[in-house]
Parts: sequence; structure tokens; C-alpha cells
Amino acid sequence: MIVLRSTLFNALFFGWSTIYLTICLPILILPPRASSWVGKVWTRMTFAMLKSICKLDHEIIGLENLPEPPFIIASKHQSAWETMVFSILVDHPCIVMKRELNWIPLFGWFTARSGAIGINRSGGASALKQLVALSRKAVAEKRPIIIFPEGTRVEPTKKIPYQPGVAALYSQLKVPVVPVALNSGYFWRRRAFAKRPGKITMEILPVIPPGLPRKEFLPLLEERIETACARLPVPVHHDSPASVEEKRNRRKNKAAY
Repeated sequence: MIVLRSTLFNALFFGWSTIYLTICLPILILPPRASSWVGKVWTRMTFAMLKSICKLDHEIIGLENLPEPPFIIASKHQSAWETMVFSILVDHPCIVMKRELNWIPLFGWFTARSGAIGINRSGGASALKQLVALSRKAVAEKRPIIIFPEGTRVEPTKKIPYQPGVAALYSQLKVPVVPVALNSGYFWRRRAFAKRPGKITMEILPVIPPGLPRKEFLPLLEERIETACARLPVPVHHDSPASVEEKRNRRKNKAAY
């Protein structure tokens, strides 16, 4: 049933997206905020299909922790879901993402026009300077900046080091950072076809105010996000990432004997 529901969702999602974004093409000549509005409608429709077809809903905890813009949202990144949710969570967000996404026909045109920051992840120091420069413009426009500190999607059972981009923004922009935890990877895994039924939980954590030394900020951010993620609900899926890892460990233990 999960495969059938996921197949139907994918077919409707790509069909709806192509038709809707094609109809909206004239909006690209309007100011960037109009393209953000296109993304908001697209996300709401996508979430409605996820709920009705895949039985995948979501809840957001801690909305009261969002300050007045400008601010930086530093979010855990486990699936494609969180790349969409911020378009309906905050007004006219500036999302930091890999530049290749801006090259996708239709979708990429609207993200680029909305003012998303496309970063060359192999660009080193020059990419970091570009990120800070473009983010200053977003702050001047009082836009929330969305960044995924890990730099890529990571399964819930795994950890990778947080990248320096978020620390550079924190130290240079002098605005609050809002840590965000979630468990989306248990339902919509990285590069996975299936969308599992259930409820994704996102928790918006209390802000980290500006002014901390850079060397203190990044460990604090990571500790807050990872601790919050660890306490979020874990669904009972026989082939969830946690279960897969557990099965691997059992096989290793048997092999040892």
C-alpha cells in the first residue's frame, strides 16, 4: 500500500507541479516576493497531497520562538520536506541551497527569482564570502534566512559535522539564530521513493542571541539541535532507518560468534 500511495503521489506531484509552474511563468517578471507566493501555494498543495494520499501529516511546535525578522533559521536536514515547509512558515524566506537546484527547469527558475542563495559547495572561501554578501542583502530587506548547517540531507541515525557557513553568518550578520529540530527522515528518507504514513514533528527551539564567540556558537547550535532531535518521536516502521541500523548490528553480532 505504501508503494502504491507513493506512486500515486509522485505522479500527481510532478503533473501538478509542471502544470502549475508553467501557468505561473509570467509571474517571473514581477518582484521576487511574487515568486515566493508561488512557492507558498505550491507547498500547501504538496502538503495536502502528502496528507490525503500518503497519510503523511505534520505538526510544528514552538512557533512562539520565532522572533521578528531578520533572523537566521538553522534547521536539521533529513529530507526534502523541510526544504518546502519554510515557505509557509515564514514570510518571503531567503533559502540557502546548493546552486544546482536553481538549474532545475521551472522549479529552479522560481527559487532563483524569489531570491534564494545558490551556493557552490566546492567553492571554499569564495563561496563563503558570496554567502555572507548575499545574506547581508536579505537582512537589509528584513527577510528570514534559512540554512541547513549540515549542508546535505542526513539520515536520522547518522551524524556529520556542521559546516562553517552558519557560523560565518552568525558572526557577520549579528542577528538571532533559531535552531530547528525535526524527524522527517523517518518518513521521507534521503533518495527514497516511499513516503511513510504518520506525522512529521518539527520543533522550533529558543533563539540563540547574537554576540557569542564563533568558537562557542557552533558547538552550542549543534548540541541544541541534536539533543532536541533525539527526543522527538521515532515511528515504528519495520524498515525505518533506526530499524535498518538495528538489523545491521544484529547481523554483525551474529557474525562475530
